Amino acid sequence: MTNSVEQTRGDGAEQTRGDGAEQTRRDAVEQARGDAAERRRPGKRQRLIAAATLLLHQHGVEKTTLADIAQAADVPVGNVYYYFKTKDDIIAAVIEAHVQQSKAALAAIASSHRTPKSRLKALVDEFAGQREVIALFGCPQGSLCSELDKRPGRPDFALPELMRVPIEWAEEQFAALGRRDARDLAVSLIASYEGSALLTNTFRDPDILAREARRLSHWIDGL
Repeated sequence: MTNSVEQTRGDGAEQTRGDGAEQTRRDAVEQARGDAAERRRPGKRQRLIAAATLLLHQHGVEKTTLADIAQAADVPVGNVYYYFKTKDDIIAAVIEAHVQQSKAALAAIASSHRTPKSRLKALVDEFAGQREVIALFGCPQGSLCSELDKRPGRPDFALPELMRVPIEWAEEQFAALGRRDARDLAVSLIASYEGSALLTNTFRDPDILAREARRLSHWIDGL
């Protein structure tokens, strides 16, 4: 009887040690995964810019505070000033981020479409693909330009770049089609998008931008 009890106790102790070892192993795996995720996580500056880009679009420049941006980026408010001294500094970074994103998107279109017409139509498709968000908050770049332009004593933000980049890219495509009026056509294309984006947002109707995108595609086909 004694041997049986001792064996049972021994088996229980062995099971406990086994369970403990398995838990330790699982904890180590979870810690490793957490460490790896933290290493892959964007840095604080990048998170602040991403959060500011989103909040400025959704809530506007005046309603968005540095505290809002810090909270959305999961960065302590005091740390914000290590990367950006003022709100205008982070706005300038957001503008640059928009410019770089536009350049990257246009480069991707150029590399994946062989003809100027297909590239221009792909750009129009990009516009239409944002229609739901634009209906809620407006064009990210156009809204930013409009709002910042009305600020008294605003810094010399690089706002023209937000429009210059897509216009010059579209101009290159129209020129490749042999159009001598490539610049005028490029301005007309971007103006049509921005105007329909404004109406889409005003009426909260994404179909406005969808219909304009179809019209622009037919227009490009006819060139």
